[in-house]
Amino acid sequence: MQGAIQSFMLHGNNIRNAVLRHVRLVNPALRPLVFMRSESVTSARIEEQSFESTTIADILKAKGKSADGSWLWCTTDDTVYDAVKSMTQHNVGALMVVKPGEQKALAGIISERDYLRKIIVQGRSSKSTKVGDIMTEENKLITVTPGTKVLQAMQLMTDNRIRHIPVIDGKEMIGMVSIGDVVRAVVIEHRDELDRLNAYIHGSY
Repeated sequence: MQGAIQSFMLHGNNIRNAVLRHVRLVNPALRPLVFMRSESVTSARIEEQSFESTTIADILKAKGKSADGSWLWCTTDDTVYDAVKSMTQHNVGALMVVKPGEQKALAGIISERDYLRKIIVQGRSSKSTKVGDIMTEENKLITVTPGTKVLQAMQLMTDNRIRHIPVIDGKEMIGMVSIGDVVRAVVIEHRDELDRLNAYIHGSY
């Protein structure tokens, strides 16, 4: 999965650069036409509509407060069995963890990987083990903010080999995104940007 993400990022940049080169190295016979059309489209406007504009806040807004993993959580006192059951019911791979009575403060995260490594492999009982005993604690988590760009989030997740990343605003927990959410947002952003560049080349601006 990590290799596929790195390949996608590389090819996405190649596509972008190829289109930008086409803008810069346009056929000399067409160059006056391109420049004439560009008079009303400043370089600042093109930069404003550049790659990497989508943020984590955009992903959360698009997903909404639905039971898709963004807003699911459990407490440190819940059993691992109940946490895994919730993941299964909602078809997600991880849950944010809070302390009882403190739903805004992130205590950690529990994932399928924690369950496999710390329960199954070690022969422990999921029904008698608390989430707080096996979760990845808050001080060890990789997090992002609502303003983090999606490509930055993707790089963080790739470098640290994680598939879920909590979103923190100050000290408040506001959601979580998965690698699938991030990849989907990047694909959409690249497609939209290529459409804009193509429209620019052909004079739709």
